[in-house]
Amino acid sequence: MIKNIIFDYDGTISKTNDIKTQAFASIFQEYGIDIINQVVNHHVNNQGMDRFQKFKFYHKEYLNRPLSNDQLNKISKQFSKTIIEKVIEAPFVDVVYDFIKENYTNYNFYISTATPQREMIEILKKKKILYLFIEVYGSPSSKIDHIKEIIEKNIYKKYETIFVGDSTDDYNSSLSSGIKFINVSKGKYLEYMNDKFYDMESILKKFVE
Repeated sequence: MIKNIIFDYDGTISKTNDIKTQAFASIFQEYGIDIINQVVNHHVNNQGMDRFQKFKFYHKEYLNRPLSNDQLNKISKQFSKTIIEKVIEAPFVDVVYDFIKENYTNYNFYISTATPQREMIEILKKKKILYLFIEVYGSPSSKIDHIKEIIEKNIYKKYETIFVGDSTDDYNSSLSSGIKFINVSKGKYLEYMNDKFYDMESILKKFVE
């Protein structure tokens, strides 16, 4: 029986993935379309990687130039300023949001995201849903570290804990941690450990039963 559910945020609870993709493209606009395409392709395929790691990677691998801490902080602030209001205004993934709202007293809900922790808490406060979650975990810690801390700190059983997300990193973090993973991408949930597909409403009802 599932008792503890860890949710990714972007693309899982709220429809924000396109907002962040556009923000990365905007940050690297001055370097031309080839660089933009490389940045966007990498970002889309590595959505669980935090923005600080991405900025360092893009400067080293695509621009072949160093990135100082001051420059990194400047770019990160520019990125946050670009996205914060749009992320707050972004609509929820209705089925997931409804499930959380209706069941937050029945399960132990957590957030695990690559977004900086303080920024994520601010977003949840502005969207008036922070109270639905026991705790919020964000970067610079990894999702593997988040899962480990949640389980060990609360003495949870792994078989009673699942991760709900939409990226390869979410899946790999769950697999490495020994917990089940539900994939919300492309309008379907895939329960990887059992290799079965469910539509969103069915899998959420499965949790409630």
